[in-house]
Amino acid sequence: MPAARESLLDAAYTALARRPWSAVRMVDVAAAAGVSRQTLYNEFGSKEGLARALVRREADGYLAGVDRALATPSDARDRLTAAAEWTAGLARDNALVRAMLTGCWSERLPSPTLSAVPSSSAVPAQRRADGPLPSPGDFVGIVRDRAVSVLAGPGNNKHDTADLARSCELVVRLALSCVAAPPGEGGVADLVRSALYRQLPG
Repeated sequence: MPAARESLLDAAYTALARRPWSAVRMVDVAAAAGVSRQTLYNEFGSKEGLARALVRREADGYLAGVDRALATPSDARDRLTAAAEWTAGLARDNALVRAMLTGCWSERLPSPTLSAVPSSSAVPAQRRADGPLPSPGDFVGIVRDRAVSVLAGPGNNKHDTADLARSCELVVRLALSCVAAPPGEGGVADLVRSALYRQLPG
């Protein structure tokens, strides 16, 4: 029931924007999505399952945006700058993404454990959500590795790839620092371009 699942996740996200997670009621989420409470429990199993699925969806959405930024037809510096801008911008606008990237979960948010939980769900998407959730360090590695995979040319040797990996990780960590302490004029783009000016070719 993918359409109902997405509607329920949308309703949960909207409810979370209006009130703390502790005050979000399953019956209200189901009603807002236009489905029965039983459908909600069939999909997620519990409120904790709903929280895990919501966090997983936002994590996947963040990484999909990173992939889009890295796929833009431009040079390596511009692609990494676009990925950093996406990271800082989304984290500014999305409290769940900000919490996932920084590890700072406020009392308003659900805070599911990052380790896998036992799952007896028959719903494949829920079994995935019940698996391990990425930590801030995991996100650094995932984004770095995706960037290297996209940007490394076919003729790169191990030394070149190692240098590229360091540059990519620098950009990710710089973007995360901008999430914690937003930059001034010029934003994350100027910081990233300055950091990469001598490290990567245009």
